Amino acid sequence: MVTTEAAAYFSEELLHWYLANKRDLPWRMNRDPYRVWVSEIMLQQTRVDTVIPYYERFMAKFPTAAALAEAPEPEVLKCWEGLGYYSRARNLQAGAKEVVARHGGAVPDDRDAVAALRGVGPYTTGAIMSIAFNRPEPAVDGNVMRVLSRYFCLEEDIAKPSTRVGIEKLAASLIPEGAAGDFNQALMELGALVCTPKSPGCLTCPVMRHCEGRMAGKEHELPVKSKAKPPRRETRIAALVAGSGANAGKLLVRRRPDSGLLAQMWELPHVLAPEAPG
Repeated sequence: MVTTEAAAYFSEELLHWYLANKRDLPWRMNRDPYRVWVSEIMLQQTRVDTVIPYYERFMAKFPTAAALAEAPEPEVLKCWEGLGYYSRARNLQAGAKEVVARHGGAVPDDRDAVAALRGVGPYTTGAIMSIAFNRPEPAVDGNVMRVLSRYFCLEEDIAKPSTRVGIEKLAASLIPEGAAGDFNQALMELGALVCTPKSPGCLTCPVMRHCEGRMAGKEHELPVKSKAKPPRRETRIAALVAGSGANAGKLLVRRRPDSGLLAQMWELPHVLAPEAPG
């Protein structure tokens, strides 16, 4: 049950904490929507400390959406090398081309237009709209679902789409007027630094006084998340073919298809191993 008092306390205290303690990160230098967009894509499934040097190099090389749109794809992928999940880079460049073609090279202050960009989902849309344009849009990722599940003692399965929708509505209702960007970043910051997955720092949390999950002794049990199906194991047989003559010192590799898992990446030739008889 979300009470008005707990909600008001949460929003006010969290915002005060963030403004006093926020980390000095390169994408917080200004609110340029392109810079925000690039940072949010890089931060998907990647730690902040890992992203920082990549982000700085990427922005130095591609400082605008137009610069990214015009760059050869191999150059973009080379700059991304080591971050993994290369589809993020391809989608980001495709989105930049859409921004140039449809919006004159500037990320628009329009939620639907931003949401329509390649590779931009609900979370990234909310992050761009709130951080860059200060629009009261929720930006709900795993960090935010964990924080709100604990604070309000929400025991619905966060793996269910209906739970996410409910948490998005809750997050939107908590945004203080005129402070959407700072508040959404505060939520992310709390989840990253204090309300962590396995060892929540309740004693250092700025909103612990009204945290219903802590008061119920469930801070280590929440959020509730059903387990995903275990990955399917495969055994593959790879060929290691070394060159001779003019190709001495070289290995035979092939490029993966343009779409699907690890698209366009290079690999050793391989085939699926036949299953052993049961």
